[in-house]
Order: sequence, then C-alpha cells, then structure tokens
Amino acid sequence: MKKYRTLIFAGALSLMLSACTADEEVDSSSAGESENKTEQVTNVEKTVADEETERKISYLGNDYEVPEKVERIIAASLEAMEDAAVLGVKPAGVITMDGKTIPKYLESDLAGATVVGSKKEPSTEAMLSLNPEAILGTSKWDEAQISNYNKIATTFPYSHISTNWKENLLLFGQLAGKESEAQKALDDYDTKLASTKESIANSELKDKKVVIIRVRGGLSVYPAGVYLNPSIYEDFGFTVPEELNSIEAQTTITYETLAEWNPDMIFLQYADDENKDTPELLQEILDHPIFNSTTAAKTNNVHVNLIDAMAQGGTAWSKINFLEAFNENVLK
Repeated sequence: MKKYRTLIFAGALSLMLSACTADEEVDSSSAGESENKTEQVTNVEKTVADEETERKISYLGNDYEVPEKVERIIAASLEAMEDAAVLGVKPAGVITMDGKTIPKYLESDLAGATVVGSKKEPSTEAMLSLNPEAILGTSKWDEAQISNYNKIATTFPYSHISTNWKENLLLFGQLAGKESEAQKALDDYDTKLASTKESIANSELKDKKVVIIRVRGGLSVYPAGVYLNPSIYEDFGFTVPEELNSIEAQTTITYETLAEWNPDMIFLQYADDENKDTPELLQEILDHPIFNSTTAAKTNNVHVNLIDAMAQGGTAWSKINFLEAFNENVLK
C-alpha cells in the first residue's frame, strides 16, 4: 500500500510540474489541459485522503472498516432503532413493522428519519438513496443479505440476542461519536439496578415466582435468556421458574398450563399490531376464570404493558425503561 501511494504521489507531482512550466505562449487549449491535470491531481489526493480516514471497529469478535467520521447511519432493525433513541441519534433511515409508520414508542425520538422498508423487507434502493456510511441491520439476516447490503455500506449484523445489549449500545456509540453517552447510559443503569436489587431483597417480592407472558394470538413464553426475561432473572435476581428450563423458543401455553405453573407475579405484554386477528384477546385473558385462578391474579400482581409491548426486550432502551417502570409500578 505504501509503494502504491508513493507512485500515486510521484504521478501527481509530475502533473503539477507539467502545469507549472507553461510559458506566456500557452494558448487557450493548453490552459484547458492544465486545468484538467490540476483536477486529476485533486482527485488523486482525495483518493489517498479517503483511504487514510478509514477506521477499524471490532464488534463481537469481528473487525469492520468504516469512515473516520460516520454521519449517515441506517438503523435497519428495531434493536438499532431503540439504541438510537437512547443515544439521542437521528438515523438517516429506519425500518418499520408495516413499511410506513415508525412505532409509536420511538416516534418522537426518530421523527424525520426516512423509512427504508419494513422489518421483513428493507429496501436496497431506499437505503442506497441515502448514501449511508454504515448500516446496522440484524443478526437474523443471512449471509446473502449481509453481502447485498455491504455493497451499499459497511453492514453490521446487529445482535438480536439479549445478552449482547451492552456491546450493541457501545458499537452504536462508537459509530455515532457518542461513546461517552453510551457508557454513561450503561453506568446509570448499573447504579439504578444495584438499588433495585437491594429493594427487592428487602421486600416481600424476593421469593416470588415471576413469569413474563407476551400475547401473540395466545399466551407466549420465552426461554430465560430471551426477550425481557434477562431483566427479571439475571438483572433483578428472581429465580428462573423450573418450568422455563424446558422452553427452547417462543412457546404458546394453555390457560391450564399457566394455572399449573401458578406464578405469584405476571408481566403481560400485549400489542394491537401483534394481535390484529384477535383484537379482544387481552380482555378475554384478563376475564378468563382459569387465568384468574392464579396467585398473581388473586393478589393483583398482574402488570399489563409495564413498558410498550413492541419493545424488543433485550436492548438498552427496553432494559432502562423496564427498570424504571418496575421501580415506579411494582416497588411502589
């Protein structure tokens, strides 16, 4: 690379000297040629400068190259969009559930960002039109998708795994020049969490059996390390119910199964967008006699939408807001 640059500069210098040796007899065509050569020199210098302003970023064991200054970021996953809101960054482009409307819980933070397609079908053309320097996608994309978007800009497979939430936020902070803001958000969370854990340990909640249910056409539960579960079991310190040990992915359970589990506290997350075919389902659940036979229902420990039901769960935004809501509504 150094040899290559040396040759470029040698050529550029030759062009400059040629332009400078012209005498007073230079006619209009020669002047035009000189201007053209000067433009060539400028382009050569710009190419070398661009090469020198690349920087390397390490993320989850892999290295990526991006421009030294990243000004246009496309947040092509809800995880990235939530992190943008935490850092106060306005992405150039975002995705949505329907390809049109930014989710309400992020609407004010991301207002003005260009929608580049839906969660399932981001538009390559729409992304390209924004001339981004980086794309924060999702680790759910396959290699072909990543390769396709890499043709537009360096594309990061932004992790959808809850345990990588800190690495996600720090990556976004590095790209957007918001490293100190990202670290402060993490430090503030840890400080608030320590206080919350102490409050739980000194309350009647400490030995409670807690379950998070996401309503998606039925009663859906997740493994202990997925969705909002890490906040409850890893962060807050509640014991993982034995029944969750056999859950390997999103699983729909019956009312009878829930009654057998008989949790002391239930966090019920319901979004209209996820239940368009069953718009009355939330009320049906809350009115169901078997649901109301659980200890959680009998003791008024069913908490509906402690945070927005569309929140991804394993992100800084989700964890910070869930922690705040838990303190305000459960540890009151």
